[in-house]
Amino acid sequence: MSKLKGLLLTEGMHGMISQVEGLAKALNINFTHRKVELKSFWKFIPPSLTPKSNISFREFEIPDFDLIISCGRKSVIPSIYLKQKSRKQIYNIHIQDPKINFKLFDFIIAPEHDEISGSNVISTKGAIHYLNKSEIVSNSEYLKSLIKTDKRKIFSLILGGPTKYYEYSKENIEKIFNKLSNLIQKEDFQLVVIPSMRTPKNTIQSAKEFFGENHTVIEQVDKKAYLSALALSEFIVVTCDSSSMISEAALTGKPIYVANILPKRKDKRFQKFRKLFKDLNIIKNLDDNHENWSYETLDETNRVAKIIKERLNI
Repeated sequence: MSKLKGLLLTEGMHGMISQVEGLAKALNINFTHRKVELKSFWKFIPPSLTPKSNISFREFEIPDFDLIISCGRKSVIPSIYLKQKSRKQIYNIHIQDPKINFKLFDFIIAPEHDEISGSNVISTKGAIHYLNKSEIVSNSEYLKSLIKTDKRKIFSLILGGPTKYYEYSKENIEKIFNKLSNLIQKEDFQLVVIPSMRTPKNTIQSAKEFFGENHTVIEQVDKKAYLSALALSEFIVVTCDSSSMISEAALTGKPIYVANILPKRKDKRFQKFRKLFKDLNIIKNLDDNHENWSYETLDETNRVAKIIKERLNI
């Protein structure tokens, strides 16, 4: 039997790409990714009030497909429209709460902290993503030529970036750096700093200047460096703005510290997410103390894919 063909729809943000591609790989389908752009007026209209037609989004080349996996508000209407327009049976899966009638999708995948339910809703602990354990292990050696060659245990800092909830001000970043500095000096750890696509260049430069020559700061976004850091680290610190990267780190089973930033607006969803992960004993807040702990690793992407395969008999 030939593989199903998947059409992935996102706004092009890394976290969304990670989720749709992760699920596509776990479903073992061939896939093509398309970036969705809404036309100017419809950018400001919720999906529930947007017509289910192609007038709301910019046209893009559409390959042959059997399955749509979409993520993010802007991809909701294109997914519904393409399914309804198709002359063959198409399954559509949306990741995140679509804010529209759930019956318009075959599956909706949303984290528990979104608190939505329905016969076609699959709830997850945190975000699904594109990482897998074998990929982390196979890239473990990548950083060894770049980091300092000594016997100190590795403590990795995974940096996100500013959002509408969290500001990467000099003051906020220095608070995180100071906490980390106290900890790694007290415990004699070696720090490896890994940026993401959202990390400001001045934050990376500040990390270089702050931690000096005895630690390693990766200056460019590098997936292999990220995977290698997850493999080599004894402990992992992730900034609080990224539920996706916290979820990815939970695949390792290693202790994860969350570096908190005082929110500039109510961040209820993030708080609910972090409470769930604290209750699962996956994360603790970054402070001046260091401890070791264990938990059951999370592999929500493959769990979700298994449910979908069973229901669709693929």
